[in-house]
Formats: sequence, C-alpha cells, structure tokens
Amino acid sequence: MAGMSPKEADGLSCRWGRAYPERGSTMADVVVMGGGTCGLATAMLLARAGFEVTVIERDAEEPPPVGEDVFTCWKRRGVPQFHQAHFVQPRFRILVQRELPDVYDALVAAGGTRFDMLTAMPPFIADRTPREVDDRLWTMTARRPVLESVFARAAQDEPRLDLRRGEGAVGLLTSGSVIDGVPHVRGVRTSSGVELRADLVIDAMGRRSPLREWLSAVGGRPPLEEAEDGGFTYYTRYFRSRDGSTPMPVGPLMAAMGTLSVITIHGDNSTWMIVIYCGSGDMPLKGLRDRERWTRVVASMPRHAHWLDGEPITDVLPMSGILDKRRAFVLDGKPVVTGLLPVADAWVSTNPSYGRGLSNGVDHVVRLRDHVCSRLGDPKALAEEWYAIGDAEFRPSYEFQVQLDRARVAEMLALREGREPPQPDPADDKGRIMKEFLTAPTYDPDVFRGFLEVGSCLATPEEVLGRVGMVDKILTISDGKEPITCPGPSRSQLLDLVA
Repeated sequence: MAGMSPKEADGLSCRWGRAYPERGSTMADVVVMGGGTCGLATAMLLARAGFEVTVIERDAEEPPPVGEDVFTCWKRRGVPQFHQAHFVQPRFRILVQRELPDVYDALVAAGGTRFDMLTAMPPFIADRTPREVDDRLWTMTARRPVLESVFARAAQDEPRLDLRRGEGAVGLLTSGSVIDGVPHVRGVRTSSGVELRADLVIDAMGRRSPLREWLSAVGGRPPLEEAEDGGFTYYTRYFRSRDGSTPMPVGPLMAAMGTLSVITIHGDNSTWMIVIYCGSGDMPLKGLRDRERWTRVVASMPRHAHWLDGEPITDVLPMSGILDKRRAFVLDGKPVVTGLLPVADAWVSTNPSYGRGLSNGVDHVVRLRDHVCSRLGDPKALAEEWYAIGDAEFRPSYEFQVQLDRARVAEMLALREGREPPQPDPADDKGRIMKEFLTAPTYDPDVFRGFLEVGSCLATPEEVLGRVGMVDKILTISDGKEPITCPGPSRSQLLDLVA
C-alpha cells in the first residue's frame, strides 16, 4: 500500500475522490473481455480509479510503432469493420477530453482532425449568430485504426492495467448466487487455459459477444436479444490530400438522394472518407463495388464531387449485414447474471450510418466506472441498477436509430418500386412530429442545432423536443414543406452510371 494516504489505505478511494466499498487491504480486481477502443477506455478509467485491471484480447497483433502507417499495417483480423468508415461525434470528444485528457492529447499528436459540425449548416440559413451550444458542437476525429492505436498505446503504459493480447476468453467461472437461481460470475477461462478470477468481469467484446451461449453453459438464462438488419450495404473509399488541404462540406455530412445516401467525413492526417450506402436488396447497385462505377456516381453529385479531389488510398470497401441489436439482461424482474456487466456494443449497438457507436460506447463506459465505484460491494444492486441505467439512458438512442433506419429503408424500397414513400399515420402525433423534425433543420438555425445535438449524442430527441416552444417552431416551419435535399442522380441516371 506504499504511496497511499491513510484514508486511501482504509477505504481504497477512487483516484478522483469517490470511495468504493471497503475491502480490507486488497485491491478489487476487474477483468475486461475485449481490447477494442471501448474495452480499453473501460480498463483505463477503472485503473485510474484505483482498481487492478486485466484486459484479455483475442487478437495477438499489437499496433505498429509510432511513425508507421497504422491504417495500412494494423490488420485486426478479428474486427471485420476495422477499416470501414468511422466518425466520432462531439460526445466522444467531450468525454475523452474530460476523462482521459492524455489520450485526447495523444490523438491530436497522432494527426486527429478537428471538425466543427456547424460547418454543415445549410448555406441558405441566413442567421449565423453564434449560440451558447456552439462550443460543444465540434469533434476531434480519426480513422478507426489510428484512434484505437492511440488508446492501445496509452493502455500499455497504464499502471494497474495488464493488457494481454493473443489471449481471449472462452467461458465463465461461477461460484454460488447472490440472487436465487442467477449465476454469479467470479472470473473467466482463457484460451491459454488460465483461470482469471476477479471481483467483476466486464463484457466489452462488442456486437458479436458470445455471452448468451456462455450463460447457458453455466446454467443461466441467456439475455433476450432483439436484432434486425438495418438493411443497408455500404461502399466506402478513403482518400488522402495531395497538398495538405481537405474538402469542406457543401451540404450535410449525410445526404439522402433517392435510393442511395452519401456520407462524407474527415479522418486524420489529411485523409477523408466517402461512403455510398443503399438498400441491401438493391441488386443493380451492387455495381458500386467497381471503383469506376462508384466514382461516376460520386462525380454526378454536384455538392459532393469535390470530395474526389484527392489521392485514393483504398479500393472500394463493401460492408453489409450490420445489425441494430439490443440485449435484455433483466427477465421476469431479475438480472440474468451478477458479477458481470456488459458495456457498449456488447449490450446495445446500431448500424454505423449516424456514427453513434463509439460516442455512446464511451458514454456507457464512463457511467460504468462511476457505478462500479459506488456499488462494487453489493453485486445484486450493481447488476439491477446498471441495467436500469442502460434502459433509461441508452435505450432511447437505440430506438431512435431503429426508427430512422426503418423509415429510410422503406423510403428506398418505395422509390425503387416507383411508389410514394410511406407517410406517418395522421393520428400518430409522435410520428408526425419526428417526421417534421427531419424537415425543419434545413430551414432554421436553432432547429438545425437541436438536430445536431441529437446526432452528436449530446441530447436525446425527447430532450430537444421538450424545450419550450421547440415543437411549435418545428411544426410552423415545416408546415407544407419538404426537406431541402442535395441534388443527385435520378433513379434512371443512377442505373445508367452503374450499368
């Protein structure tokens, strides 16, 4: 206990001053399963709170040394979307800057790009007067391999954190129950045959976590899982600047154009990404896998063609089959497990079109750190209250994303079939308001900012719509109007371009 104050030695205070329950003279041990960005953030926050943390990560490959091209050299074969487009929203930037300031500084040093979300404000909104919220509406973004390498190097140097690559979990160790009929996890078995015992296990293995099968194997009830394919296929290509400049938006970062949408986002070190996505069942658009056809389509978009003015550094990278998924860990009023907490995508995940994954994930991680510090000595309350926090704080974001995905897929399908897209039921006030909330931002600076707050994971739709006068303003602005959309190819022109 050398170096600890008498108060810390007695109560084992978390480093930032909040005490977790007394445990004599032994540090609480935590095992984190999964060494991606959210798993590493979990481990560092808990280590800095005074816990001894072990991270096990199945992928043995470490990030390459500083100075090498991380994007090209680091494969991360266990993460299929590792080289797909990623964007971190302002919520992520705010949390990392506040909770892991050294990691934020390392991201800047690694070439992270500062991006102001207000840059995407429609040019025909005349009122450019600054608002108080503007200071929050910017982010520091990077390609995923670069971002994760920054977290990985910080974790490797973190005291109280043991990062074991090439060693994954293969099952759970249980001992007794603190809730009748519910298994209590006391550690994990690893692929190297080691039994790692811990006071708490964190599942940070992402959307493909095998936890349901593992709980069944120890006699527990698997969590209920609701999942649906978002219905999109993504076609991404990366570019690098030839002269150090980067393209600026002349429209929204994500623009719907009939039967496809386009996303344009900055990476790190003067790189950027262009993503075209469409309905997975749109067979003619499978031609977007071809770089020449893909380029013709982007070039046909007047407000996006300038994003092609760079050096391509990848071929077209297709991706599909990304699910919106949520797991319910409380059944019949009881948690399905104690001694283990899921975090980030292992609990709830959405498709990547709105870039919510890492932002909501790190938010989840920070809440977990605070909750563990206050409740570790009471595993029953730890589990019950953790799932209540998730349902209250993160389920609304998930449901909002699912609504958006369903509406966009239905619209794409209708347009392919030559039908009018479905409209909300006139009797459904909530559905009507949400539709108008997608229309009004193109006309009004305050509604635009509110919509940015939702997209940036800074507020829920309910919080924005609950502001005094906001719904009335939205309904007045959008009355009889359609959203102002970016110009792009018609369906017949699009089919010619990909033919």
